[in-house]
Amino acid sequence: MSTQATDRVRAALAALDAVDRPEIWVTVRTAEDLLAEAADVDARAGGGEELPLAGLVLAVKNNVDVAGIPTTAGCPGFSYLPEEDAEAVRRLRAAGAVVLGSTNLDQFATGLVGTRSPHGAVRDARRPEYISGGSSSGSAVAVALGLADIAIGTDTAGSGRVPAGLQGIVGIKPTLHVVSTDGVVPACRSWDAVTILARDLATAERAMGVMAGGARPWPSEVRLAAPSRPRVAYPAELPELSPAWAAEFGRQVGRLEAAGVDVQPLPIDRFLQAARLLYDGALVAERHAAVGAFVDGATADGNPAGLDPTVAGIIHRAGTLAAHEYVADTARLADLKRDALAQLEGFDALLVPTAPLHPLLAEVAADPIGVNSRMGTYTNFCNLFDMCAVAVPVGEVEGAQFGVTVVGRTFDDAVIADIARPIECTPAPPALFAPGAVGPTDTAGPWPLAAGAAGVPLVVVGAHRRGQVLARDLEELGAFWDGPVRTAPRYRMVALDTQPPKPGVYRSDDGAELVAERWILSEAALGHFLAALPEPMLLGSVLLNDGTTAVGFACDAVAAATGRDITDYGDWLAATAAPGPEDPGPEATGLEATGQRSHGAVRDFLVTALGRGSYADIGRQ
Repeated sequence: MSTQATDRVRAALAALDAVDRPEIWVTVRTAEDLLAEAADVDARAGGGEELPLAGLVLAVKNNVDVAGIPTTAGCPGFSYLPEEDAEAVRRLRAAGAVVLGSTNLDQFATGLVGTRSPHGAVRDARRPEYISGGSSSGSAVAVALGLADIAIGTDTAGSGRVPAGLQGIVGIKPTLHVVSTDGVVPACRSWDAVTILARDLATAERAMGVMAGGARPWPSEVRLAAPSRPRVAYPAELPELSPAWAAEFGRQVGRLEAAGVDVQPLPIDRFLQAARLLYDGALVAERHAAVGAFVDGATADGNPAGLDPTVAGIIHRAGTLAAHEYVADTARLADLKRDALAQLEGFDALLVPTAPLHPLLAEVAADPIGVNSRMGTYTNFCNLFDMCAVAVPVGEVEGAQFGVTVVGRTFDDAVIADIARPIECTPAPPALFAPGAVGPTDTAGPWPLAAGAAGVPLVVVGAHRRGQVLARDLEELGAFWDGPVRTAPRYRMVALDTQPPKPGVYRSDDGAELVAERWILSEAALGHFLAALPEPMLLGSVLLNDGTTAVGFACDAVAAATGRDITDYGDWLAATAAPGPEDPGPEATGLEATGQRSHGAVRDFLVTALGRGSYADIGRQ
């Protein structure tokens, strides 16, 4: 029987002792409980159950419920014992992840520094005199040190991205509420998001695909991939960055351009104004709505609850704001969002530094409000605008980890992951790192598909194959290339007299397997594609050689009967690369030129097939 999960848990327990970083954790589960759960995962996997996260160890931020572990949100007096896992935790455990324990955080997820906790400041994984970043501080450092393979964080103003950037790991902050917040202590309910932290993007995407879904539905027009040459904006000015950090960001813009991305500078003053509005305005009243009654009560009782004074001050002041101020600032936010997104029109994403600096613990202690405010320069606006983001490590500058974040519009989660992928640069793992195992990720597809976004497979044999002349039609619709396939041996292929040249495919008892490729696109994108389809092309169902079906191209009966048969090549690209055929003369045209049925018989066959909906063309070029 497999011992994958058990072995990974044993390695994590050994690493816990070796690193001796107790400030990372609020609670670590007992070895007995962990090994029992790991053995259960191994037994389930051995019994054939599909467990995409089997063998991975999970850390959970302590404002997210784990059954049997006290939820404190970083405040001991707030503690309660949940009987059930939060929905996000439940989904990850059901997929085979084993919860190692709950992690420290900036109290009530109020902070981006990782120091505002009675359990102690969480220190940087590599340089302990520096901050970890917060508020998902313990989760990020647990992953960076190799104690956990994946970790749950939360993110309202950057709490899942800032610590990812400072710790040299990946943080996915999805579109708001595609991950359920059931069982999560709210910070600002309107803008809270549950995030995933991992050492690499592939693992983070695998986990996010499991954790998301079942909350906010995906739209029918969701894009499942970036175009072949995406357009990405970046800040025309870089406030708060040192010259060295600004230079490094410029280098990353250059790397993105070298990877085939069209990059252009953009004034981001509207984004920055919204970022400041989150704490300098009345929107912070949402923090008081979340936990203000508890904070005010504990303060009145002399603070027996272990409140952090900075956090308590922020939340208490938030309760003094008038309702009309909140209404005015939400209206102001709507104006800023409209203007900012209008600036992004025509771009696929916005690239920003994840954090503007990496402060020392002493610097935060000397100016806790000011330093924290600077940390959110490039993150605060994201949730306010209902955008998605993925933070990836890209290198080092002045001894610090340096990261960038790709920010996209609502539901463009798959698009921004594609854009981030070529510049991700995961640091070497720590010596104690013993990663868990996940299944292959090269064919897993964009994580929104796993999370419930509807995708329709479209099989092509001709010019819509990747790299061919019409592939851009699909790429611009956000289609995801799913790799090569072959049809069942029941189709014939003819060369059509079109511009650009295209093949036509029809069903035949005398058919053959054809080389093809499969794309996956949204239902709405397929509708747009069909509406623009020129004669003589149609869409129908095609059977693949593995027994599955997909939507595929069909040409009309006349086109199939008059096209030159090229079935023997079995591959449109091979046929187009072959020397041109000699003119067979007026008595031997179409399919008769290759010894196939007469034109009349082919037409009769295709008309009958058309009536049954049983033929398909699976490629046009």
